[in-house]
Amino acid sequence: MSNRRRGIYLLPNLFTTAALFAGFYSIVASINHQFEPAAIAIFVAMVLDGMDGRIARMTNTQSDFGVQYDSLSDMVSFGLAPALVMYQWALSDMGKLGWLAAFVYTACAALRLSRFNTQATSSDKRFFQGLPSPAAAAVLAGMIWCGTIYELIGETSSLVFCLPITVFVGILMVSNIRYHSFKEFDLKGRVPFMAVIIIVPVFVLIAIEPPIVLFSLAAGYAISGPILTLLTLRKHRESRKTTEPPNT
Repeated sequence: MSNRRRGIYLLPNLFTTAALFAGFYSIVASINHQFEPAAIAIFVAMVLDGMDGRIARMTNTQSDFGVQYDSLSDMVSFGLAPALVMYQWALSDMGKLGWLAAFVYTACAALRLSRFNTQATSSDKRFFQGLPSPAAAAVLAGMIWCGTIYELIGETSSLVFCLPITVFVGILMVSNIRYHSFKEFDLKGRVPFMAVIIIVPVFVLIAIEPPIVLFSLAAGYAISGPILTLLTLRKHRESRKTTEPPNT
């Protein structure tokens, strides 16, 4: 019997490699104190990361290799790069406290990705358990991008905003808070004409002020999980009160 030559699918893994390159470039740019390109590179990695899986499904080129390669790429682009860029930008002057905060974020990203890989087949596809690592990276990258352009960085802002947000976003990744995955939206199906009209102003706003709009979207998504969780708990408590028999 002749052995079949084993190989990998080229097209989706090209996008994964490009996302990995963007994450690596972000780290190099931050070392050279080029923080705006470093932040932009993380957003580029997000776009590429969103494309590789869709292309693999559209072309029927999914593979176990691609899943593992994508996870390692995510670790670099959304786990290591945001933490190191944030450390170089705002946390390096804090000494041990600064690099420990960056490490907490990186460790939480690794745990989040590991949990996602083990629960990929059993979890509800409509929701993510914990903040997705690309969204967490977008929060930090958006903050860095805004802070660099508008020169908002300082010793006080680093201690009051950057360090707590870095740790908090990391904790959200490993929490049990549920976030909408938006996977129930069928991009191939028909949508109302008004939906297309609504999308146009969004692109206009992003074009006018990309750092503010992208940071606002990322921060809003990060906050949406705890808010929806609190509303759900409140609804459960109210329903429990209505179903409980009155005390006699």
